[in-house]
Amino acid sequence: MKEKDKKDSISRREFIKGTALTTLGLTLGINSLDLVSALAQDDLEFPELSVVNNGSPAELTRKAVDLIGGMKRFVSKGDVVVVKPNIGWDRKPEQAANTNPDVVAEVIKLCFNAGAKKVKLFDRPCNTASRCYDRSGIQKAAADAGAEVSFVVDSGFVKTKLPEGVELKSWWLYKPALDADVLINVPIAKHHGLTRVTLGMKNLMGIMGGNRGQVHWNIDAKLADLTYYVKPDLTILDAVRMLVRNGPQGGNLNDVKRMDTIIAGENIATVDAYGATLFGIKPEELEFIKLGNELGLGEIDLDKIRVKKLSLS
Repeated sequence: MKEKDKKDSISRREFIKGTALTTLGLTLGINSLDLVSALAQDDLEFPELSVVNNGSPAELTRKAVDLIGGMKRFVSKGDVVVVKPNIGWDRKPEQAANTNPDVVAEVIKLCFNAGAKKVKLFDRPCNTASRCYDRSGIQKAAADAGAEVSFVVDSGFVKTKLPEGVELKSWWLYKPALDADVLINVPIAKHHGLTRVTLGMKNLMGIMGGNRGQVHWNIDAKLADLTYYVKPDLTILDAVRMLVRNGPQGGNLNDVKRMDTIIAGENIATVDAYGATLFGIKPEELEFIKLGNELGLGEIDLDKIRVKKLSLS
């Protein structure tokens, strides 16, 4: 997303938030001056993070987004939205190598309900794309929800300069992701042999072209550079099932842990920080999360932020 568009999006979200608070003020009988004062109060601010568990994937996703202000905080009428799940592997949903298809479908529905004109969905898989899209269940779920599902094509990559990049100065990035009005990142929480875990920042590699093997050298810094440039508007972490060993591809159901949890937040490093704790890892132990924090991509000291937790059972 272009910088001007990002600023417009932030302004739009603040307007929506202000409208909601004004409505709340009228409902509660709060006058305008009191309401202005109340805007600074924590209890009228959205939490940085929502964590919802014990429900169906769709219910968990819907409630997690609601708790941080709802999808209309991020998507406005007429927006073109890209939803970027993990469709990297030729695996079934039960094997937890790809994002849960029911989570993906619910995100798409929420986007349309918020007024999106179009929702696009794609990923650059590691296995054969047609098999990954089909066997993951994501192609059908996304199409049924109304998304424009497509395979990534080489002609869509553009050589892009990353002006603030330290290790990654430029790379081939997927233009449809860069051109979207809103980018929603929907990773799955799973083990990874190189970075220890795959979460939101790692999931953005799916919009990278070229020889991604080269990214593995000093990968933490490169992930931070990439994420700083791309800056998804919303990250929704799927921990319905977690692949806790032998990632990122997995395959053995004994390596899968059922968590029935969704984490959502605007700041990707914060979402990843909480995601790390699901594996018993302290956020500061993961270099890419630390670097994300240093770049302003979210607070990773979870004691310093507001986290709204909810169990649906």
